[in-house]
Amino acid sequence: MKETKGSIYKRFLKRPMDFILSFIAIIVLSPVLLIVAILARVKLGSPLLFKQKRPGLNEKIFMMYKFRTMTDERDENGELLPDSVRLTRFGRFLRSTSLDELPELFNILKGDMAIIGPRPLLVQYLPLYNEHQKRRHEVRPGLSGLAQVSGRNAISWEDKFELDVKYVDTVSLFNDWKIIYSTIKKVFVREGINSETAATMEYFEGSEVGDKNE
Repeated sequence: MKETKGSIYKRFLKRPMDFILSFIAIIVLSPVLLIVAILARVKLGSPLLFKQKRPGLNEKIFMMYKFRTMTDERDENGELLPDSVRLTRFGRFLRSTSLDELPELFNILKGDMAIIGPRPLLVQYLPLYNEHQKRRHEVRPGLSGLAQVSGRNAISWEDKFELDVKYVDTVSLFNDWKIIYSTIKKVFVREGINSETAATMEYFEGSEVGDKNE
């Protein structure tokens, strides 16, 4: 793995900071976690949490936790209805405020994730990345990241991956706190929650361009 600016911070300080901040956040936000859990159970049923395997640091697979935002409505053939149908008004509220992401604080506490880093995506995307895009896994995935404060679901996959790799190459205490500040601001403005053509974000099907070498 190539050396990056802020490597001392990345190696020795970032993980302790993530642990302390996530622990404090869980305590401070425990009333919010409880209220959201109760409302999600009443409005969306069980299971309360959405659990899914995601690739983390060095592509190691872990189980990520979120509050569920969709129902389990199915058609006459037993197939799940489209996301746009199953995503309720309450679910949209959870996503627009990022409250559905709060259980990921426990992933951070465990060491699967960081406060700031590239977002953990689907396992099935792993074979689709080119060599440049794979570099997003050189750091722990984050609760928020540079791509999220630069457009979240409203920007293209290629732009997201460019920002992810840019973050990997510029990890520093200053940049992390700058992204934390921007994330808090974005949550209140609620920008870039959805793509322009889907209820959430289209599936990544691979880049049309070839590998980018540095």
